[in-house]
Parts: sequence; structure tokens; C-alpha cells
Amino acid sequence: MFYVISVFITLITVTFAYYKWIYQYWERKKLPYLKPTIPYGNITSPFNRKENIAVTFQNIYEEMKTRGWRHGGIYTVTSPAYFLVNLDYVKNIMTKDFQHFVDRGFYHNEKDDPVSAHLFAIGGSKWRFLRTKLTPTFTSGKMKMMFQTLADCEINLQEKMQDEFEKNQPIDIKEILACFTTDIIGSCAFGLDCNSFKEDNSPFRQYGRKVFAATKFRVVRSTFAANFPDLARFLKVRAFPKDIGDFFLKVVKDTVNYREKNNFTRKDFMQLLIDLKNNKLVGEEGKSERGLTIEEVAAQSFVFFLAGFETSSTTMTFALYEMAKHQDIQAKVREEIDTVLKKHDGKITYEAIQEMKYMGQVIDETLRKYPPVPFLTRQCVKDYKIPNEDVTIEKGTTVIIPVLGIHYDKDIYPDPEKFDPERFTEENKNARHNYSHIPFGEGPRICIGMRFGLMQSKVGLTSLLKKYKFTVNKKTQEPIKFQVNPFILAAEGEIWLSAEKI
Repeated sequence: MFYVISVFITLITVTFAYYKWIYQYWERKKLPYLKPTIPYGNITSPFNRKENIAVTFQNIYEEMKTRGWRHGGIYTVTSPAYFLVNLDYVKNIMTKDFQHFVDRGFYHNEKDDPVSAHLFAIGGSKWRFLRTKLTPTFTSGKMKMMFQTLADCEINLQEKMQDEFEKNQPIDIKEILACFTTDIIGSCAFGLDCNSFKEDNSPFRQYGRKVFAATKFRVVRSTFAANFPDLARFLKVRAFPKDIGDFFLKVVKDTVNYREKNNFTRKDFMQLLIDLKNNKLVGEEGKSERGLTIEEVAAQSFVFFLAGFETSSTTMTFALYEMAKHQDIQAKVREEIDTVLKKHDGKITYEAIQEMKYMGQVIDETLRKYPPVPFLTRQCVKDYKIPNEDVTIEKGTTVIIPVLGIHYDKDIYPDPEKFDPERFTEENKNARHNYSHIPFGEGPRICIGMRFGLMQSKVGLTSLLKKYKFTVNKKTQEPIKFQVNPFILAAEGEIWLSAEKI
């Protein structure tokens, strides 16, 4: 018994000493830091978290700014993290000195969980290769080419909305919009009819929900993997549950096999990946480069699906919520829709969508208040001396960019809780720092699908607002509070609206 007690006390002492040493890291670096607490540092326990971690980072941003800091150090469990406040420093990390911060530092396990090794998560030369090859599919020309495929999904959205309207019940608008964006991505990325509206348990919608179902177990697992990535890979920890990876891998294999066997081609994202797999695209100076493996094709299709359906449906949901609260803004957007569509024979066309400038301002303001990805990370890939500071950020250090904090900064956006699309007139945008609005990130790792996401958001909002007037249903929990666990911001209790036909 004495031996057991001695071992226990020794373990406690060693652990405490380790934490004490780790938590002096920023002091040794001579960087101002917020005092951490054992064992989670400056974040809260994933077991009983009371707020979304993005809100925690927002509070850290506000505290550092109040203290007059341009930047500072924090700790996530045992990992020191470099936290940005000053927007010029944000610009340096994301763009000017990008070569030091190429990687995001997102956990992925290519061997045991191949779909996790996608463009958003990977780094280094593999990221550069894929980014270069995938960028051409997201040009404005390619968006215009894919537009009709996207617009065809609007019919199902109208039918679903009509069904919901006839029930005369509160409408879970996020679920309707998630079905809409799932169908769009399924069609544009996989060339498949997902039937999300007609089948309550369509596989794509089912697995889409499952990916973002942030249970406490998954939050704990991701926290562990983020802090101990090498150990997590050794233990074969997956970023996503096995059945999700298996489903998307099978869908991609079946789609690729069908197209190759039947010599079928389609102007979509999947076709570009197939051409890359078969090494039909040449590299710089005409040199042929290696093709993608089927697992790499699946990983890129997977992230396009994830990023494409959830972020856009979330943005449209919050935009409709704010317009339901502010009927004057909703009326102004509807007036713009009616005016523009009259010029285009009542049809939602690519050109019509580009003309909807005020709707663009509403979406920008929605992305300010509710950025789907509320914080960004970078990982230092080679030692970086901060300009005009006696501080060096070591290779391997995580950098945190608190998007939500920046977007709610009173010095940048007076009365930040107020929903005001006038903040995003060209004149007002030009008066602010370029890095004060970063819902899609910035620099070489800016969201590759930004144009696509904005395009489908405009189509969805146009489709609904041209026929319906929305008000907030009392089932919506106000004031809005963000769900605790999801990485993509979502409202607690969801957004429920009432609709009235125009």
C-alpha cells in the first residue's frame, strides 16, 4: 500500500512539475501571456464546456486588447499557442510572411483515415501541389459553367418550402437549406442526385449531419489529437468516424469507376480530380506530374462536400434570421431581387446574381456576425522572428487568429451586436483594414470555394425571398446563443421561422 501511495505521489509531483515548466514557456520567450490553469491552460475542459471555444477565443482577444497587447501567448492544454490581436500581425502571418506559416496544423491521419487528408488539413508540398491543381475549378468562368447545375436544385427547394408552408408549422430553416446545399454539392462535386428533400434519410444528408454532430466524445478525441498528433496517429486515432470515411470512399470509387468504364465526362469538380488521378494534367514547364490516388480524390471530394453544404446553409440561415428581425432590410433585399429578375426574364441567372449588390452586403454582414469558421489556425513551419520584436516563434507552434473576436471589435465595428449591411458599402469597406473581415480567411490559404459558397447562398436566398416573407417564430431561442461543441457556428435550439406568401 505504501508503495502504491508513493508511486501516486511521485506521478502527481512529476505531472505538476511538467505543467509548471510548460506554463513558463511564454515567460521564457518574453511574450506577454494570460495566466493558464492546470490542466487545460486558457481553454475550458472539453468534458463540461459552457461556451463554444470560439467565444472563449473572443474573450481572450478582448482581454488582450484591453491590456493594450498586439499579441500574446496562451496555452491549450499543454500546447503553447501564439495568439494574434493586431491586424498588421494577422496580415504578416496570413500573407506577408506566409512561407513561415504554410500549414494549418489541423490533425489528419492519412494512413488510417484517408478522407481526413484533404486540402483544408494538409500542409507542405502536398498542399501546394493540390492547391495549384484544384484552383482552376473555382475561377469565375468555371462558376458560370456550373451555375445551371446549381440552379436546377432550386426547384426542389421551392417544392420543399411549399410543403413546409402548407403545414402551417414553425419552419426549421437550417434543415431546409442544408438539404438544398447538400443536393447542390452532390450534383456539382459527385454528379449525383442526393434526393435530400425527398428522402428524409438520404445517405448524403445522413452522413452530412453525422460529420458535424459534435458529441463530447468527439470533442475530447479531437482535443487529444490536436495536442498530441504523433501519439494520436500511433494509436490510429481517426479524425472522422470510420463509417463516414468508408461511405465517401465508396461513393467516389463507384463514381470514378462508372465514368471511366463508360467514358463519361462532366464539367464538374469530380472530373478535374479524375483527370488529376489519371495524370492527364501536366505540371509547370510541360512536365508530367504524379497522379492522385483514389484516396486523395476521395479526400478532396469529401472536404468540398463538407465545406460546401454546412457553411453556406449556416450563412443563409443566419441571414434569413436577421432579415426576419429587420423587416426593412428584408424588404430592401426583396425589392432588389424583383428589380434584377425583371431584367432577366424572371430567371435566376449567373449574371442576375452578380447584380445583387445589396444582398451581397447582407451576406457580408451575416458573415461578420456569424462567421461559420469562427477562428483560424496556422502552424509555424520554420522559426519566425516577429518584426520589430525580440520574440521568435518556434517551428511547430500553433497560431490562433480569433475571427469572431476581430468581427466584434468595437473599435472596428461600432455597436457590433447591431446588424447593419451598410457597413459593407464599397466606401465603408475601403475605410477599414483589409484583414478586419476574414470569414473565408486570407492569403494563399484563403477558402478555395469562396466564390462557389457565395453563389449558392445568393441563389438560395433569392429563391426563398422572391416568394416568401419571413418572421422569427417564438420557438427560436433569443437572444441567440451558439451551440457549445460544433466547430461550425450554429444556434442553440436552431433557428425557427414563420413564412407568409408574397
